[in-house]
Amino acid sequence: MRRERIVARPDWPARVESLGFHFHTLDGAPYWREDVCYVFDSEQIDMLEAAITELHGLCLEAVDRIVRTGRYAELGLDERAAALIEHSWRNRDPAMYGRMDLSYTGHGAPKLLEYNADTPTALLEASVVQWYWLTETQPGADQFNSIHERLVECWRQVLPPRSTMHFAASYENPEDAAACDYLLDTCLQAGHAVQALDIEQIGWSGRDFIDLENLPIGRLFKLYPWEWMLAEPFAQHLPQTRLQWIEPPWKMLLSNKAILPLLWEFFPGHPNLLPASRRRADLAGAVVQKPYWGREGQGVHVLAAHENPIATAEPCVFQAFAPLPRFDGRHALVGAWVIGGIAAGIGMREDVDAVTRNTSQFVPHYFR
Repeated sequence: MRRERIVARPDWPARVESLGFHFHTLDGAPYWREDVCYVFDSEQIDMLEAAITELHGLCLEAVDRIVRTGRYAELGLDERAAALIEHSWRNRDPAMYGRMDLSYTGHGAPKLLEYNADTPTALLEASVVQWYWLTETQPGADQFNSIHERLVECWRQVLPPRSTMHFAASYENPEDAAACDYLLDTCLQAGHAVQALDIEQIGWSGRDFIDLENLPIGRLFKLYPWEWMLAEPFAQHLPQTRLQWIEPPWKMLLSNKAILPLLWEFFPGHPNLLPASRRRADLAGAVVQKPYWGREGQGVHVLAAHENPIATAEPCVFQAFAPLPRFDGRHALVGAWVIGGIAAGIGMREDVDAVTRNTSQFVPHYFR
């Protein structure tokens, strides 16, 4: 595993924009970089694929244990959320996708930092954008990336033939809009009818959630976190609706960082997990303090050994610090995609800071 300096395609902005990737530059700074790339060998890719598969299995087992024992309070979830989760899990409501963030140096076992299982982004760039970069710049090389094909196939598996699927997101956010539109396109390629909505355009008829034509929404992909939905005024109607959600309510457990201490309790010493607890005193050495529902590095702090927690009104967990590998002064994070329960590929993000944020840069990868 190494970081390699290369020559970027001279017209790369036009090339990536032709794929719908219009947020390649943020506030004048590049978000997408192709003057560098990450290079793996095939054994490292095999190790990542095996770790992703193993971790996803552990996470599903953890969900089942939490539902069977009712340990929702430890994740900050109330009875309303618990009822939605239990119904969804026991009904075996299907899920589409998720992204694990892993610390991997190229040696030893990859370590799970968190599972973005509800509303993960960085999808378009990990799927088609870096794949087209590979075919145009690295002839003869391969890439751990079957994301697009898996998405199309997964829509065929989770929906009846020729279904209608609504897609909702906060469309004023360019990254959310691109990710939602890309998923909509993969659903269309799977043979289904699709309709896009801003999340604020969804109405309530007294019986069903409805679209702008006042038609009931039977199936909805929502790029909008479950914890935000439960805080909305319309949340009182969630238990009444017969709507099929993607992602389903049981994903609330995996997208919550309070799952990390439970994973460590259920599978102590597992090579792909890090020690974690809801109490700082339980962990020796440096730790990372994380809010239950923070996204893109929000509220994440690295604490040195014996350093006290940062005061915050939000509930937090503490996880043993697993430093990201550094290349040319950049910390490299592996974003590992799970599509339909299958390890489908990775996307690399890097930052000069130890905490990966929404401003961290995306860098393509390949292996031979």
